[in-house]
Amino acid sequence: MIPVSLSDEERRSLEELERDLAATDPDLAFELKSGRPRGALARTVLGTLAVLAGFVMVIVGIITQLVVLGVVGFLMASAGAYWLFAGTSLRRRVQRHDDGPAP
Repeated sequence: MIPVSLSDEERRSLEELERDLAATDPDLAFELKSGRPRGALARTVLGTLAVLAGFVMVIVGIITQLVVLGVVGFLMASAGAYWLFAGTSLRRRVQRHDDGPAP
């Protein structure tokens, strides 16, 4: 990507648009500035905890030979993994890797 310098007028116009956006929709302005949705951190933490708890339940189910506990643990780990990765788009992840320089 080639960096393009902006004229003073364009820069002022963009700053004005940014202020207007922050005034009319502060939540959207926050998400755009931070680069990640507001709930992404909570989704990451809770998804990770669900995956770990599910694996623990599977292991405990194997040790105690309780099939129901193992199945519930597997379902919990699967749901946690889905929740963890549901917010990320495969297309965005692939494009991010394709943007690098060619070998």
